[in-house]
Amino acid sequence: MLTVGLSHYLVLAAIMFCCGLAVMATKRNAVGILIGAELVLNAAGLNFVALSRYAIGRLDGQIVTLFVILLAAAEAAIAIAIFVNYYRSLATIDADAGDKLRG
Repeated sequence: MLTVGLSHYLVLAAIMFCCGLAVMATKRNAVGILIGAELVLNAAGLNFVALSRYAIGRLDGQIVTLFVILLAAAEAAIAIAIFVNYYRSLATIDADAGDKLRG
């Protein structure tokens, strides 16, 4: 019988973190960059929950993860508002086109 331990969760979180970094580094689309940031935050939240469950055994990790989720939601709402203004100004959400906003 397969038992899922702490190392399985940590490996999954590391894979999610690496995927998020890869998405943020390779995407030129602003929404793609936001999705990569969300993957990184979710990987951190998974680490907090897994370590809280297996290593500490208290609810500290779940509470911190709740704050991470709230931070991610606020970040997404603000980023969407910025993307809407960005699109209105430039008619694109290509992150490389942001240099045109300088002056």
